[in-house]
Amino acid sequence: MLPAFELPTPLGYFATLVREDPGFPLLEATAAVALDEYPELDIQQLLGQVDQMARRLQRRLPADAGPLERLRRLNQFFFGDLAFGGNVNHYYDPDNSYLNRVLERRRGIPITLGVLWLELAQGLGLQARGINFPGHFLVKVSLVQVQVVIDPFTGQSLGREDLSERLEPFRRRHGLVDEFEPPVGLYLQSAPEREILARVLRNLKDIQRQAGDWPRLLQVLERLVILLPEDWSERRDRGLTLADLGRIDEARADLEIYLLQAEDAPDHDLIAQRLAQLRGGGA
Repeated sequence: MLPAFELPTPLGYFATLVREDPGFPLLEATAAVALDEYPELDIQQLLGQVDQMARRLQRRLPADAGPLERLRRLNQFFFGDLAFGGNVNHYYDPDNSYLNRVLERRRGIPITLGVLWLELAQGLGLQARGINFPGHFLVKVSLVQVQVVIDPFTGQSLGREDLSERLEPFRRRHGLVDEFEPPVGLYLQSAPEREILARVLRNLKDIQRQAGDWPRLLQVLERLVILLPEDWSERRDRGLTLADLGRIDEARADLEIYLLQAEDAPDHDLIAQRLAQLRGGGA
């Protein structure tokens, strides 16, 4: 008899994908987020769809196409021919964060559209990276002596004035004006894959929290704790969500770790009070 093999759980599969930074498979790890909502999803089939898109694009390129021409053809293919774009009417629909649904509907939010665009761009040999720009994920391509910044929600190329205008609300909210105003370039640093995936999950986290959907919120937090094991705020939030779900022993364990690791956190006393309630059997 052949030995029996157990398939990994969705969380176990996710943990394997994000374990190490070198070679972090961003597309696959982002696609795997959808397994919480679509457990029958075939991730390999989804990756095959994106590979097929990449091959179609490659066939359209002249053999001698330089980086600028490749970028133009990519944008025409992605935003024009395939009509990918932002889901303006239903921006906070959770499906905008699931790559299988983004592929089906050709609609998403900047971060998921950006992940797909980056996969195609890097497949063309372009020096493309994501940018965790305040309020709106962006992508960029480094060409000879110039950097092109693109909004994956619209396909628009953004100049320095556009970027500065988009930064204005963030700067004012944080008091970064006049002599305290950092240069625009500071906000255009390349984002590591781990930070990009964290942004995908935190978008979902905000959506499920606003909806008061604690079981789905817990699923997102489970992934965030795996992805960012030393971000104690995610451990705290998982503990509070477990408490809301009545899973008191697990909640206490998470909050105890948070208090131990984040002694200087501004909410330390508040969380200590909540933990005391849980230890006393209070809700």
